[in-house]
Amino acid sequence: MADSASLLFNPRTYDPEHFDPETRRLLRATIDWFEARGKRRLIEDYRSRAWLGDFLDFAAREGLFATFLTPASAAGKDDQRWDTARIAALNEIFGFYGLDYWYAWQVTILGLGPVWQSDNAEVRARAAELLAQGEVFAFGLSEKTHGADIYSTDMLLTPDGEGGFRASGSKYYIGNGNAAGLVSVFGRRTDVEGPDGYVFFAADSRHEAYRLVKNVVDSSKYVSEFRLADYPVAPADILHTGRAAFDAALNTVNVGKFNLCTASIGICEHAMYEAVTHASNRILYGRPVIAFPHVRRELTDAYVRLVGMKLFSDRAVDYFRSAGPDDRRYLLFNPMTKMKVTTEGEKVIDLMWDVIAAKGFEKDNYFAQAAIEIRGLPKLEGTVHVNLALILKFMRNHLLNPVDYPAVPTRLDAADDAFLFQQGPARGLGSVRFHDWRTAFDAYAEVPNVARFREQADALCTFVETAAPGEEQSRDLDLLLAVGQLFALVVHGQLILEQARLTGLDEELLDELFAVLVRDFSAHAVELHGKDSATEDQQSWALGAVRRPVVDAARSARIWERVEALSGAYEMGQ
Repeated sequence: MADSASLLFNPRTYDPEHFDPETRRLLRATIDWFEARGKRRLIEDYRSRAWLGDFLDFAAREGLFATFLTPASAAGKDDQRWDTARIAALNEIFGFYGLDYWYAWQVTILGLGPVWQSDNAEVRARAAELLAQGEVFAFGLSEKTHGADIYSTDMLLTPDGEGGFRASGSKYYIGNGNAAGLVSVFGRRTDVEGPDGYVFFAADSRHEAYRLVKNVVDSSKYVSEFRLADYPVAPADILHTGRAAFDAALNTVNVGKFNLCTASIGICEHAMYEAVTHASNRILYGRPVIAFPHVRRELTDAYVRLVGMKLFSDRAVDYFRSAGPDDRRYLLFNPMTKMKVTTEGEKVIDLMWDVIAAKGFEKDNYFAQAAIEIRGLPKLEGTVHVNLALILKFMRNHLLNPVDYPAVPTRLDAADDAFLFQQGPARGLGSVRFHDWRTAFDAYAEVPNVARFREQADALCTFVETAAPGEEQSRDLDLLLAVGQLFALVVHGQLILEQARLTGLDEELLDELFAVLVRDFSAHAVELHGKDSATEDQQSWALGAVRRPVVDAARSARIWERVEALSGAYEMGQ
């Protein structure tokens, strides 16, 4: 049986022995850099909105971004590859120490997406060289007026009569826009109508026609507004044209949005060490805070939710790395990592904050920034609502129409995930098929709360078959989102159970976790019942799907002991 600390990232004990030597070295070097910097400096840099120059200098010296973000097809060294497993590990470390550091890395990933999907050998070589020099990248997609609505871009490319263009327009919410060696910019030609006019091109933030306007947020994250004024775009700068440019935008977001889940996990882990340590040493009304039953429940719920986040995200990595033209299951699990895991992160922070109360505001703690930064992740790379609407496209096939697939193993091998940059057209989601979700539940049928949750999952299948929203209701996004939350819970539970089986997680911890999921399903069913447009059949179904978790006081007490053991397990040095 794993102890509580071993399930969470702890810089004191972390040894990623499952990775190759160079990956292990870089992960440890990153941790050691942050630990040497110390908590006081880390927090002061966050409060003063200092640019991340020291961090980027460290990353450049170590070749960190170049090693992790250069695919094998562009690599100049043996250890360079695009390996989602180790990328996820680094996301977690960056989140643990501060989202500002993660953000500079994240938008570099997004900026590289259109490049690594391109056949433009010259720009690919330039990007690889810039990475080797320690440069960061940016993704010029969003605009102030349209947001990420790429159908309506106002970045206009006018033919220059020599095979190139002059680009004019502005972009907004563009991370690293102040310092990027290369910016992948999305626009449209003025001489071609419709999708055939889309263009992705490479721009240089140091060019005189690239005008940095401002940082649009009050943060070390440089989330820029920039404008191009008659910027020269040579044929050698073109990454994609036409529909391929549109697909490159969406496929890049597919790659990038996954990173949100593991960053959220890192934030929650650091905050949990602080919260449990504080609560364990706080005396209130003559009693330790952790002696109160509601405190134990809240911290236990936070802990098991965090474990669930990790299990789901780790398993999703395997589907990403095993994806191909005939296996696109990752297209469901990807928005799930973005939508479900990040909102779970908010719940974890809120539960702990209810316990530590005013301590969560103190400027000398990591928790104060965690409570702010955790809010941003559900809102990046598409809102929760956008991603919930997306996963609904997969619901019927996932629940009712399974097909056989070879088993997907744990993917920690040192391989290049080339398919992520060969995803092809970003359409056909309704045709994606899945393996039978019931298999994961069958393996734990004897665990009381897994069995109880299975009843609810089976009930959702009945809902889809007999009471699913009709044509008119399909336009009521408010009702559909409530259904999406129920479906998301089933998928969440499925991958948690698959990862639990692969890692040998003990059943007692799973039982406590699924007690939380049973309560969540019941709450969303009640929410559906109350929707204005819910039919009588849907209302009746919703109340019939409510379940009470199987209560086991002894089990809960033993899980609480694991949570309490986190007190003092890690504290960042000053």
